[in-house]
Amino acid sequence: MNIKEWKNYALKKLNKIFNFKLDIDILLSYVLKKKRSWILCFEEYVLNDEEIYFLNKLIKRRSCNEPIAYLIHNKEFWSLNFFVSKRVLIPRPDSEILVEIALKKINNSSWNVLDLGTGCGNLAISIAYSNKNCCVTGIDYTNKIVDLALYNARKLNIKNVNFFCSNWFSCVDNKKYNLIVSNPPYISKKEFFLYKRNLLFEPITSLYSKKNGFSDIIHIIKNSKKYLKNKGWLLIEHGWKQKKQVKYLFKKYFYFNIKTYKDLNRKNRVTVGQVIF
Repeated sequence: MNIKEWKNYALKKLNKIFNFKLDIDILLSYVLKKKRSWILCFEEYVLNDEEIYFLNKLIKRRSCNEPIAYLIHNKEFWSLNFFVSKRVLIPRPDSEILVEIALKKINNSSWNVLDLGTGCGNLAISIAYSNKNCCVTGIDYTNKIVDLALYNARKLNIKNVNFFCSNWFSCVDNKKYNLIVSNPPYISKKEFFLYKRNLLFEPITSLYSKKNGFSDIIHIIKNSKKYLKNKGWLLIEHGWKQKKQVKYLFKKYFYFNIKTYKDLNRKNRVTVGQVIF
């Protein structure tokens, strides 16, 4: 069976999947370790038994709506390629607004930055990559997730970032930061079951939060003040319908210069606040 023949087979398996033709080329590129341009040019290449077996396994998983990022263990974010696994949330393009805002706040300063719930390290590494003057720290609640973030930092050769295990602030010492950034779980139980089909393969601990989606947001806003320097900033991602409540929480815990930013789809996505002692 050559590439063209296998593509026809795969098309029948994935015809109900959005953007399935691109997915097929991506999987071929991943298995054959060739660029997509090569795949498109050499459709008469004969696949060996091992390649067909591996491709068929991936197609079966994709037909069950498993995200392509988990199949190829890769997701691009901030023009960087991150290794991802089912232990971590897949980075979303909308979260790049967090990096943009952080870099504008930092400017060219030598700031200490803390990333809460770092996952694959995409936020921490992107900020460190874009501003070599910063010292960026990322934390997450299990060593296996931290090891994944460390792997990405080494793979991308980012030196000004480090990671350690902490359940939010549980293992953070008394060090003060100029900026704290976080994309915490913020989906309510109702929303989780509503969008369950799309979120089925991603870790629920990175998505669902108690108190109608606000439990972790409340904890972060309430406690970040202890770890921020004077005039330091907290940047937090949230659901697009949560703007009003998040701004209320920033005001309740005495943050200043509160502002909400929209994502790529023009939806309210990130709210920031500053501590002034």
